[in-house]
Amino acid sequence: MTSDRVVNFSPGPATLPEPVLARVREDLPPRGETGASVMEMSHRSSEYAEIHDGARDRLRRLLEIPESFEILLLQGGASLQFSMAPMTLMGTRRSADYVVTGRWSRKAVAEARKHGAVRIAASTEHEEFRRIPDSDELDLDPTASYLHLTSNNTVVGTQWRGFPEARAPLVADMSSDILSRPVPWDRFGLAYAGAQKNLGPAGVTVVVLRKELLDRAPDDLPTMLDYRIHAEKDSRYNTPPTFPIYVLGLVLEWVDDRGGLEAMERRARQRSEILYQRLDESDFYRGTVEPGSRSRMNVTFRLPSQELEEEFLAAAEDAGMVNLKGHRSVGGIRASLYNAMSREGVERLAGLMEEFQADHG
Repeated sequence: MTSDRVVNFSPGPATLPEPVLARVREDLPPRGETGASVMEMSHRSSEYAEIHDGARDRLRRLLEIPESFEILLLQGGASLQFSMAPMTLMGTRRSADYVVTGRWSRKAVAEARKHGAVRIAASTEHEEFRRIPDSDELDLDPTASYLHLTSNNTVVGTQWRGFPEARAPLVADMSSDILSRPVPWDRFGLAYAGAQKNLGPAGVTVVVLRKELLDRAPDDLPTMLDYRIHAEKDSRYNTPPTFPIYVLGLVLEWVDDRGGLEAMERRARQRSEILYQRLDESDFYRGTVEPGSRSRMNVTFRLPSQELEEEFLAAAEDAGMVNLKGHRSVGGIRASLYNAMSREGVERLAGLMEEFQADHG
């Protein structure tokens, strides 16, 4: 598979580990005694139950998720969770605090406002989201039902390096940095993540929810938007995204085989430091966020002109490196370094940056 494979810096759906892709190819034909492909299995079968439960249980172990939390494997992406979370967790208080640090947290606010009162506890929009607010900047409501944040911002390239402490439980969109570092679950009520960056292919959404918070859910929720139903039916109230869950399980196995969460955190730090060192040593490239808020998942930078950025992207593609163009709302260059990205791929990009600067600087 390696001969024709590009170095894919896509922000999502992101690159997958090559051993996982090879395993998927092996398993696509009818497997074992079932005589059916994994894509053809009934979600009620014992064969699929082993896949489903195995992925959930391995995720619990890798992230050290306490038994006091439900792990749900749902659909709809983080965008659906923007609604499901407030519909359930606002409860009778009907108010929540939100921290706005980028495009996706703004979308979360817009959806939450359809279900209750939203207070903006902090925002860095007036600074073009170049940083994460300090904990002492948060204006927290002591009666809020929860505090929502986006742990990593893929568009601008910022990341919460530490999670704030609050009286209310934390709720976080972790779509782009889940499984890249430990999570202090004692502070959290809910974490959710679309799988298509660090966990697997698009189609499955991981939801980790403190069980006691299910009591807040009103009785008139639509069935498919009720966490209680999904918890009771083990995420199989209706047909789940069986194939993405199967690949999720393979990715988690790959993480496990390579040292687990500790290894993923170390690799994330090492990969991002390669590029940040290149930026810090250069007066040709310009990082777009403050150093203390730099993301280990999405490294964003600019060149002296848009014309040079277009040339750089073309040179990268010629060298077998793709999907480096920044988000359309901000432009520039963005290298997404999720768990499956190799150190070698990042070193190739750093080498190109050095060569391009020598030729154009």
